[in-house]
Amino acid sequence: MISGQTALESGRRIITMARKETFQIVRDPSSIVIAFVLPLLLLFLFGFGISLDANTVRIGVVVEDARPDAQSLSQSFQASRYFDVTLAFDRRAVEEEFVAGRLRGVVVIPSDFTERLRSKAPAAVQIITDGSQPNTAQFVANYARGVYAVWQNKYLRDTGQAPPASIESQPRFWFNAELTSRYNLVPGSTAVVMTIIGTLLTALVIAREWERGTMEAVLATPVSRIELLLSKIVPYFALGMSSLTLCAIAAVFVFGVPFRGSLLAHGAVAAAFQHPAHGQGLLISAATKNQFVASQLALFTGFLPATLLSGFVFEISSMPAPIRAITTIIPARYFVTSLQTLFLAGDTWSLLFPAIRNMVAIGVLFLALTYFATPKRID
Repeated sequence: MISGQTALESGRRIITMARKETFQIVRDPSSIVIAFVLPLLLLFLFGFGISLDANTVRIGVVVEDARPDAQSLSQSFQASRYFDVTLAFDRRAVEEEFVAGRLRGVVVIPSDFTERLRSKAPAAVQIITDGSQPNTAQFVANYARGVYAVWQNKYLRDTGQAPPASIESQPRFWFNAELTSRYNLVPGSTAVVMTIIGTLLTALVIAREWERGTMEAVLATPVSRIELLLSKIVPYFALGMSSLTLCAIAAVFVFGVPFRGSLLAHGAVAAAFQHPAHGQGLLISAATKNQFVASQLALFTGFLPATLLSGFVFEISSMPAPIRAITTIIPARYFVTSLQTLFLAGDTWSLLFPAIRNMVAIGVLFLALTYFATPKRID
């Protein structure tokens, strides 16, 4: 049981150490550059200089018409090597998966499809795609038309009739109707950039103390390991939140990305992401005790996984099962989807809550490992 006086003394020590770390940040221009200038520089690079191509994606096919012609068309989608199809018979069955981003498109074959087809009336098939991934959305729409063409040829061979030219597709792009790639790239790149910055900033903290010889003086004081770690995290937490706010402002007012979520949700997601980012940096710093090695390791373990395994560049569903398993411990995976959801869809808490929970859990794991990697006394 911790007495009130002990808790008060602990709080004073944390505040004192945090103030000392804050002064260190202010005196070191490189920290300010890393926290504010570098994120904007990389954000401009991602926002203006990168375009993505898509490949095989998961879609839903809703078959509301149980007759053979409609079933034949749905089987054509299932046979396509470009789509991983989830079959349903009601739109509501795939809506949650679609909103959560687990499906990138939905093809709806309406209940009157066969009837209109045989009467030579326009037989509309609706294609709904996720505009938060513009390239993927365009991919779904284009290849759906290709599936139509293949099915039309098969229809002609099987029935001996003229191809059903009356079939029409009606694409709809949710969340990003104009398929502006910047709307997808800027939130995703913000997550990647802040992964690098958050990890890099804190990766130098404890290593800097060891190199300058001040860690011995700190360990000689009554400061505990928890107090030491909290005093290191608090200033960089505030710095990271400020940097994320700056990136959000730039996304909206410089790049014109719509923000459909709430400030409360954005703050909750940003705060949750700080845990694994700073926890990973502190763990690297405590384990290496060398600023150069820590910075290289932070870039290697922060940048590459955040870029390649977060779903920002490559679809996670297209990765092999072992790689998909690895992505579950990559904080950027949850941060990318959360930011894209907030900017383009809004406060979809069914997606945000699990992401926040997973980021906090990964952060707790990193901080626990850092706690045991930080010595209690000088060896």
